[in-house]
Amino acid sequence: MNTHINLHSTGKYLLLCSLGALLSVTSCKKAFLDVVPDNIATIDNAFTSKAEAEKYLFTCYSYMPVNYDPTYNVGLSASDEVFVLDPTNNIRSTNVLRLDYGDQNTSDPIANYMTGNRDGVACYQAIRDCNIFLENVGNPGKVADLDIDTRTRWIAEAKFLKAYYHFLMFRAYGPIPIIDKNLPISTPINDMYIKRQPVDSVVSYISHLLDNAATDLPVSIANISSELGRITKPVALSLKAKLLVTAASPLFNGNSDFGSLKSKDGIPLFNTAFSAAKWQLAADACKAAIDLSEAQGIKLYVFPQQNVPLSPTTMTQMSIRNSMSEPWNSELVWGSTSGVSWGCTFLQRCGIGQFDFANAVASKTGGHPLLGPTIKMAKLFYTSNGVPIDEDKTLDFSNIAALRVASHAERFNIREGETTARLNFDREPRYYADLGFDRGVWYMANSPSKSDENTFWLMARGSELSQSSPVPIAGFYMKKVVNWHMDWNTVTYPPYPFPEIRLADLYLLYAEALNEVQGPGGEVYDYINRIRTRAGLQSVQTSWTTYSRNPTKYTTKEGMRAIIQRERAIELCFEGHRYWDLLRWKTAAQELSGNITGWVVSGRTADLYYREVSFLSRHFVAPRDYLWPIKESDLLANPNLVQNPNW
Repeated sequence: MNTHINLHSTGKYLLLCSLGALLSVTSCKKAFLDVVPDNIATIDNAFTSKAEAEKYLFTCYSYMPVNYDPTYNVGLSASDEVFVLDPTNNIRSTNVLRLDYGDQNTSDPIANYMTGNRDGVACYQAIRDCNIFLENVGNPGKVADLDIDTRTRWIAEAKFLKAYYHFLMFRAYGPIPIIDKNLPISTPINDMYIKRQPVDSVVSYISHLLDNAATDLPVSIANISSELGRITKPVALSLKAKLLVTAASPLFNGNSDFGSLKSKDGIPLFNTAFSAAKWQLAADACKAAIDLSEAQGIKLYVFPQQNVPLSPTTMTQMSIRNSMSEPWNSELVWGSTSGVSWGCTFLQRCGIGQFDFANAVASKTGGHPLLGPTIKMAKLFYTSNGVPIDEDKTLDFSNIAALRVASHAERFNIREGETTARLNFDREPRYYADLGFDRGVWYMANSPSKSDENTFWLMARGSELSQSSPVPIAGFYMKKVVNWHMDWNTVTYPPYPFPEIRLADLYLLYAEALNEVQGPGGEVYDYINRIRTRAGLQSVQTSWTTYSRNPTKYTTKEGMRAIIQRERAIELCFEGHRYWDLLRWKTAAQELSGNITGWVVSGRTADLYYREVSFLSRHFVAPRDYLWPIKESDLLANPNLVQNPNW
């Protein structure tokens, strides 16, 4: 269901606010958050039949973020995973991509999740349309040809979407106004000046709305030909798990940084007291989501055997890569089709490296791959022993730029006989599955030679053939985001749903919550090790005991917390989680500050190419940047609103 593309083309059913931005008061004195329906005749026409009502439901879906496009995906592009040098004519380097440069502001906020301005999500407009849908479809006298089962399911979907749009804002702004119902036209103007609600009240509201929705959602999609991407009960329970883990995390649980933030009537908007019970609620929600998902056959993806036998190395890498980019694979809990027909292609064009040297032309990628992983991201991956590169007592990574020639035994990861940097050797399978790098092997479905599996490999230095297509500024590609059936001859990128939630995400959330509740132990290790096993690694216990300079790290809550956080960074890279994780963990001030570095991609020889250089010194202002700013004009329009601290 390609909601983003198809739904915006049905403009007469997309009831936009006729008075402009939702967060403004106009000369007609419409108030902050235009929750008053302004076109009753059009709304009535939208619910005259089942077909018309379904179009309105799709309108409610249509506001979902287009995470396929990295220039919209805050979780990806505002993190420390990728970077694009600005200015450039090859990729749109405004708005979300400007967050790295410290351009967020109060006069015209970047990625405004309240109004949708500057590549944000128009959440309040979306909630308004969800409320209109619920008011009408929830009325038994409306939509006469709508059967009770379909009516019940559609109402549940709209409730989920309403909760989801509240969640998007909560994650960014913390305490937000809750819009449970649209206000009637006769509402006095002063009653329209809504207030921000305390964090705990917001979380409770969203959680209960998700519970309510889950009751009537199907456990799976029956009509896969037309309904893939629609909301199911596992999706609702999984979003509840993410909500409660976020609420239990340090940003919202016992955070004294925002203790002075109060509503205009003096009500504290942050509860500064830590609550262990929030972690228990989160753990319970994660386990419920996992159990229901697994009961529906959702499981960690494993690449199937091929007609032409592949090496165990390649098979492991393909299991890792395809957990994201194989359409509707076994691991997907929630796949978003918002923007799939164009956004998926754009994301893949940003990730593809040029390895068809006989036909090397920039048009193959559209000139897009200037957005790519950083050296910091490359360093985050483990060594082949399954521990961080600065902890491994058997492998020396003190000089990551040291040159080395790839041996025959390393041919499935690096082109045999080619010279590349120390950083690219002796790394875990996810490094080779997720990152494209100079001299690295890139297995594809149309690899001409299946015997050695390394026909395709990258040449990324300044004078080489693949330079006819731009090389990402830091010298790395997002290999993971490219479907393995991409065809160089036809320049075809097979689409796939963006993985909003996959089972590995839930496993990591559950391990995190359980570790906070009871410390490291059986289930915590088990759920982490399930992911590590698929990634071709030994268990946490074995890897740290045998290879780490800190062999007991996994035995303490603090040590296991650090391990889990790193596992999330690696396993979920390029999927839009990292930035939001850093905020909720309150580690963004450390992780999102400092120099962004990469290789010298213009270097023509290995010794000139493999020099680490800085592109930008990034500054995260704490505690200010942990919460997003509300637009100044909205504060003026609604006297009951208060700004987030230090903006």
